[in-house]
Amino acid sequence: GHADYVKNMITGAAQMDGAILVVSGADGPMPQTKEHILLAKQVGVPAIVVFLNKADQVDDDELLELVELEIQETLTTYEYPGDEIPIITGSALLALESLTENNLENCDKWVQKIYDLMKTVDEYIPLPKRDTDKPFLMAIENVVSITGRGT
Repeated sequence: GHADYVKNMITGAAQMDGAILVVSGADGPMPQTKEHILLAKQVGVPAIVVFLNKADQVDDDELLELVELEIQETLTTYEYPGDEIPIITGSALLALESLTENNLENCDKWVQKIYDLMKTVDEYIPLPKRDTDKPFLMAIENVVSITGRGT
C-alpha cells in the first residue's frame, strides 16, 4: 500500500540531488502530493521541478493556472521557493503514444513537452560537487541471509 511506497520514497530520496514532482492537471495536488513534498524537504532534496501531467484532459487553461497556483503555494508552505520552481505542463501518455504509434520524435507538441521537462531539469537542478578523492560510499537498504547459499 501507500505506507510501503513512502518507505521506498524516503530511501531513494535521501540520495537525490533533485526531484521531478508529477501532479495531475485534472485533479490537482492530492494529499500524498503534500506528503511527498514534506518528505523530500525532510530528507534534504534541494531542488524540485514540477511536471503538470494530464493537461490534455483539462479544457480550460484557467483551471491549469489554478492548479499551478495551488502547487506553488504548497511548495512555499514546505519552504521550497514556490514562485521560482519551474512548472512544465504536458501529457506523458500522449507523448508516449505519439512516440510508439507515430514515431513523431520531434514533431509532436506532447513529446516536445517531455524534452522541455528534461531540459529544465538539466538547467534548474545543479550538478553537485562530488568528493571523488574520498572512499566510495554506498547506502544499503536491506540484507537478506539465505541458509546454505553463498560463501
